[in-house]
Amino acid sequence: MGLKLMCVVAHPDDECFGFGGALALAADRGVETYVLCLTDGQAGSYRAGAESGEALGKMRREEFAASCKVLGIDRHELMDYPDGKLEFVDFSTTAGRLVEKMRAYRPDVVITFGGDGGLNTHPDHMIVSMLTTAAFHWSGQTKRYPTLGEVHQVKRLFYLTTNFFLPGRAEPKPMPWTATLDIRSAQERKAEAFRQHTSQMPLVEQTKKVFEKFGVDEFYTLAATAEPQAARQMTDLFEGLV
Repeated sequence: MGLKLMCVVAHPDDECFGFGGALALAADRGVETYVLCLTDGQAGSYRAGAESGEALGKMRREEFAASCKVLGIDRHELMDYPDGKLEFVDFSTTAGRLVEKMRAYRPDVVITFGGDGGLNTHPDHMIVSMLTTAAFHWSGQTKRYPTLGEVHQVKRLFYLTTNFFLPGRAEPKPMPWTATLDIRSAQERKAEAFRQHTSQMPLVEQTKKVFEKFGVDEFYTLAATAEPQAARQMTDLFEGLV
């Protein structure tokens, strides 16, 4: 069987804004990719004329599907959690749902946000980081959620981090990176995927120049592994697994 990559995010557009380079590069090399998004983004600041949260959520679901198609994602899924309120979900139940997804999909590598909440320090991103981290560990433990599928230990967990901040936004406290991905071959696809989120076009325009300046690389921190090992700098999330 080939390699598998799973990306866990909070909102439609996270998949391209943050992780688009890694996902596109993985797809290019034949890695099977799966993006799991916990909300439909209906509490977003940019409404695109939507008359209700439900209408915006429907719009953003379609945008998410279009973005994943541009990036070459094999499988994408939106869950049913409330946008902007992930900090209030039942942690054990929600982590259990992620454990079930990991055991069913059986990824080699999982990528998600760090505990800083990403470039916009969003609390939903922080909670997704915590939930995914718990699921990474619990998916491989026989005593955790024994009824939710066959145990599977993911080999690596990476957090997205950064070498720049967004002007006018609160600055996160990013983790020092251990993986640098040269995404120049996928940079335009990442931008095109972001443009599929037409409801978020003001954000696309606001960040365009920043990504033109800093967008040739994506940075990740190796947060956990299945086997003990020394920290080292990497240029490939699958280094040593192929």
